[in-house]
Amino acid sequence: MRAAVASVAGIGVTELPDPVPGPGQVLVRTLACGICGSDLHAARDLEAFAGNLSRVGAPVVFDPAGELVFGHEFSAELVGYGPDTAGRLPIGTMVCAVPMVLGPQGPESIGYSQRYPGGFGELMVLQEDGLLPVPEGRTAEEAALTEPLSVGEHAVAAARLAPSDVCVVVGCGPVGLAVIAALKARGHAPVVAADFSPARRSLAARLGADVVVDPAAESPYARWQEFGVPATALERGANELFGFPGNDGVIFECVGVPGVLQQVIDGAAAKSRVVVVGVCMEPDGIEAFPAIVKELEVRFVFGYTQAEFAAVLQRDVPAGLVTSAVGLDGVAGAFEALRAPGEHVKIMVKP
Repeated sequence: MRAAVASVAGIGVTELPDPVPGPGQVLVRTLACGICGSDLHAARDLEAFAGNLSRVGAPVVFDPAGELVFGHEFSAELVGYGPDTAGRLPIGTMVCAVPMVLGPQGPESIGYSQRYPGGFGELMVLQEDGLLPVPEGRTAEEAALTEPLSVGEHAVAAARLAPSDVCVVVGCGPVGLAVIAALKARGHAPVVAADFSPARRSLAARLGADVVVDPAAESPYARWQEFGVPATALERGANELFGFPGNDGVIFECVGVPGVLQQVIDGAAAKSRVVVVGVCMEPDGIEAFPAIVKELEVRFVFGYTQAEFAAVLQRDVPAGLVTSAVGLDGVAGAFEALRAPGEHVKIMVKP
């Protein structure tokens, strides 16, 4: 098969042996696969990426000096069954799946394993038990958005929302837009969205954000009182004393760049809940005192559950998230394009 292969030398297209499904596995043909921010991090420094995985106890099942076929945000066509499978779906079915397979030593992430290449190749091996048929009428690109949209679903589920909560989404890239989509799927309001990019602010509004803010012109935290959120610990304490506690703030940090979490803490209203969704892979630090005085609750989230993934697959897909599509020969250029902030949201690879 042809595949876009990442290595320390960069990204290039080459021929690889077709993957062979093992017991309980299936062979699929990639239809569409999104480029994730994690892929950008990994491609920049495979050794550092492997080191980050190792530090958190994740199995590193690839040699950073070798080659990887990225791609874990995919839709695919079922083309064959391996041994010991039930064959419950017809050949030709469009499917999605959580990008995880059972390898000889345990679970392995598709696209971050040299044994299981990802969706930037023409063929992949998936676990039969994880296959989910794509709803009728869904395009391959829409189906491939299930994975990134599930990240937003997981973040919103972790926030323990009350109907009166005022939500601020900081960063309207793919992660922030997925959070907005999950909030609006619940009918939640108000949602304040902030991003420096005019294009991304426009898309946030199209997804249903009630207030869209350019942080260069206005703080996304300037409207707490407008929505009934006591801005300071003193104000909240006085309100609670007299029986008017007000609404709570919930902030979703969706940038993942050093320094942003501190800005969120500084801007958060007293007793806000902060959900950190953006994946920061560099050292970062915060001043604890403001968070202590404000009694902030800070929660870090990652990924999603199988149930969340399956639920998102059944929802309508927001329009406008896919800003470009390329073939395998365009993958290297797409990686470079995504390093320019604000120009794109999601680029799809179609092998």
